[in-house]
Amino acid sequence: MSVPVFSRDAVLEAVSPQDAYAAVRNAFIAHHRGEWVMQPKIYVTNYPAGDFRAMPAIGGGHALLKWVTSFPGNPALGLPTVTGLVVLSNSETGQLEAVLDAASVTALRTAAAGVLAADTLGVENGPSVAVVGCGVNGAETVRMLVAHGRTPVVWDADEARRRFVADQFGAEVAGSLDEALARDAVVTVTPGRDVLFSEGSLRPGQHVSLMGADGPGKAEIATRELGRARLFCDDWEQASHGGELAAGVAAGLLARDDVTELGAVLAGAAEGRVDGDDVTLFDSTGLAIQDLAIARAALLRSVEMDLPRLEL
Repeated sequence: MSVPVFSRDAVLEAVSPQDAYAAVRNAFIAHHRGEWVMQPKIYVTNYPAGDFRAMPAIGGGHALLKWVTSFPGNPALGLPTVTGLVVLSNSETGQLEAVLDAASVTALRTAAAGVLAADTLGVENGPSVAVVGCGVNGAETVRMLVAHGRTPVVWDADEARRRFVADQFGAEVAGSLDEALARDAVVTVTPGRDVLFSEGSLRPGQHVSLMGADGPGKAEIATRELGRARLFCDDWEQASHGGELAAGVAAGLLARDDVTELGAVLAGAAEGRVDGDDVTLFDSTGLAIQDLAIARAALLRSVEMDLPRLEL
């Protein structure tokens, strides 16, 4: 028995931004309907250096396990922040079907979720959009927006990196962080070490997809600022314990009834934005069902590609 092995480049070749967007959208809906299921991610920590995460999911005839890391200090060592593997199996037979690079799968589904949330919850008629954070996942978010006909402004603390990403994908560089944070829709894809939105900074009609605070102790927004917005998340169980919303839960500022899962909005079971002046926040913690969506999309293309194979 042999199974295809997808490198980073092979994953990106197999799954276009448009394919990733559609696959992740469908996964949110399937998860809401109970057709795709997952457990909250398991953290094995080695703080302050970083953490390891195990993420299982099942749905659509497949089962998946993702073993992935997040070590924010790695770039200073010349190493990637995110590494790991995704293992895809047949859910009827248990047979291994593919092994994929985790970082590229993560980048695609992170970008798709952030842009999907902005499209679903932001104001209509193509609002101005910014991406803050131009690492691997932020760069993929810029590519996702451009592929969908948008021209975002970008910002990163590293001037060379923000200019490189803007030039690579045809985006624009914001004049300052404040300029980027003032856009109608903002997708933040930072390590989550620093608060970007301080108390009182959100403005009427704004949407923010908070993608960086995907683990304990991380935050891209002041806790009390959560109370000024209509709140959405990818999965309540994860977000309330390890996402941006966790600090608000711990402080007693919000509870389950205050937050709507994005899948419910996409499935037509809950309201998204109600008024043009609503401030909407989407807390993304990253779901195994999203990884499953990307892995399935890649597998569909494997027969067309010349991939190395793992002999078992």
